[in-house]
Amino acid sequence: MQFDQLKRRDFITLVGGAVGWPLATRAQQPAMPVVGFLGSDSPDLYTDRLHAFRQGLKETGYVEGQNLAIEYRWAEGRNDQLSTLAADLVRRQVAVIAAFTTPSTLALKAATSTIPIVFFTAGDPVALGFVASLNRPGGNLTGTTTLTLEVGSKWLQLLHEMVPTATTFALLVNPTSPNLADAQSKDLQAAARTLGLQIHVLQASTDGELNTVFERLVQLQAGGLVISSDSFLFARSEQLAALAVRHAAPTIFGFREFAKAGGLMSYGANLWDQDRTMGVYTGRILKGEKPADLPVQQATKIELVINLKTAKALSLTVPPTLLTRADEVIE
Repeated sequence: MQFDQLKRRDFITLVGGAVGWPLATRAQQPAMPVVGFLGSDSPDLYTDRLHAFRQGLKETGYVEGQNLAIEYRWAEGRNDQLSTLAADLVRRQVAVIAAFTTPSTLALKAATSTIPIVFFTAGDPVALGFVASLNRPGGNLTGTTTLTLEVGSKWLQLLHEMVPTATTFALLVNPTSPNLADAQSKDLQAAARTLGLQIHVLQASTDGELNTVFERLVQLQAGGLVISSDSFLFARSEQLAALAVRHAAPTIFGFREFAKAGGLMSYGANLWDQDRTMGVYTGRILKGEKPADLPVQQATKIELVINLKTAKALSLTVPPTLLTRADEVIE
């Protein structure tokens, strides 16, 4: 009897230990990495860009919801909220943070010097203080750039080709992004002097101010409007395109999404490529690479997109020289 009871106790102990084995094994598995994401606007405006970002992650072996979690923070167009949201992601101790705009990158840079940050900026990352150099970032930041200042003067040139009789133009900037606004203002003013043109700098950081800008544009009798490559303005591509047609204003922007939304012209890098690269870099950092060793990737292809339907609505005849140089013509 005692022998049977002893065997029964040993059996229960053995079974109990076996039941615990999978639990112990699961406990030893590494936790799913968490990536932070700081957006300047609302989620619905980032659908295509997030798709490209996730594609880049997938290429490095990471799929959201399977072996990766993403913590999203959205400023809903209010740059003054970015510092609070950045601090929240830092407290969350995420592994890497992705920043799709210059203002969000500035907020994150001020919030942490240790958590890796992968950014996209239309400005110069060195001038903005993000990295020591493009080839050797040197800190906890790396990412992609369109280097807008290198093509900014081209915007004015293209717009002048579209409206050759005009001598006065305007530049729209967002004053809540002072780094980008100041740099692009100086660049376009220098380009205007070279071309013998006059340019007025107009500002808008709210939807209401956008209406005022176009009213001011009519008062100035400006021949066209260059739109700064700012995230607030990018998020309002459709609104800007509609206002431009309503006020008969030829416009050019740095993103093809503007021309697709009904804007006259765009000249700039393909955002899909930039955002996919951000995903790849995020995945590589998760695998152990350091931001300091990953060179900032510059856009290699600049695209000119012309919306012929909008040109007709503005009673503009697109010069053949522009049409032959266009990478895409929307009819």
